[in-house]
Amino acid sequence: MKVLVIEDDVAAASYMVRGLEESGHVASVAHDGRDGLMLAASQTFDVLVIDRMLPGLDGLGVIRTLRATGNRTPVLVLSALGNVDDRVEGLKVGGDDYLVKPYAFSELLARLEALTRRGQPNAPEAPTTQLRYQDLSMDLLGRRVERRGKRIDLQPREFRLLEVLLRHPEQVLTR
Repeated sequence: MKVLVIEDDVAAASYMVRGLEESGHVASVAHDGRDGLMLAASQTFDVLVIDRMLPGLDGLGVIRTLRATGNRTPVLVLSALGNVDDRVEGLKVGGDDYLVKPYAFSELLARLEALTRRGQPNAPEAPTTQLRYQDLSMDLLGRRVERRGKRIDLQPREFRLLEVLLRHPEQVLTR
C-alpha cells in the first residue's frame, strides 16, 4: 500500500511512517497542507492520511481541493478534534474515515487497510457500452438505438450526436 501522510508534527509523522514501512508499506510525508496537496495531485497513492490542523492550508481545505479536482483517493482524517461535529465535518468535506488522536497504531493500520479494500477509486472505469435515458437506450458496441423496445435507425452522424447528448443528460451543450 502506498500512503501519503500529511502531518505537521514531525515526531508523529516519523512514528507513522516508521510503522507503515515496518508493516511493508511505502510512505511519503508532507509537513504542511500546500506541500501535501501538491504531492497528492502529482502522484498516485492508495490512501491519504491528513491531519486536520495544518499550516498553510488546513486538512479540510486539502480534502475539499482534492475532491473538487476529481481525486477520489481514500482519505483518513487524523485529528485531536474529536467531538461529533468535528468528525461529521471531516466526513462531509470528503474524508472517508476519521481517527481521533491519540490513537493506537494498530487501529490506524487496520483503518487504512479497510479503506484500500473498498476499491480502487482512481483505477480507470470499464468503458460504458450501454447508455440510457428514460425510455431511450443506446448500445454502443452494436450501434443500436431503441425507444420503448422499438429500434431506431440512425445515420452515423446522428448516432454520434445522440451519444454525446446521452452522456450529458439534461445539460445544455454548445458545439
